[in-house]
Amino acid sequence: MPDSNSGSNETIGGIAGEALQQYVDRIERLEEEKKALAEDIKQVYSESKSTGFDVKILRKIISLRKVEEHDRKEAEELLDLYKRALGME
Repeated sequence: MPDSNSGSNETIGGIAGEALQQYVDRIERLEEEKKALAEDIKQVYSESKSTGFDVKILRKIISLRKVEEHDRKEAEELLDLYKRALGME
């Protein structure tokens, strides 16, 4: 009788070992790609800083561009309202 604990097609607790290994491999590969992209992004920010741009403001612009225009306008209006309420304007 073959050993039930051998082979990558083994099913333990309803989990297929081969499928699980494929998912883990894909996730690890994507994590490495994400790490490389993060380094590339860091480099671009560094380049922009060396040419005189304010990195903090660039990050804010990138963040704002991800938000739908109507949501962004609503948030800006609330921010202005709160600033006025606190005497900041």
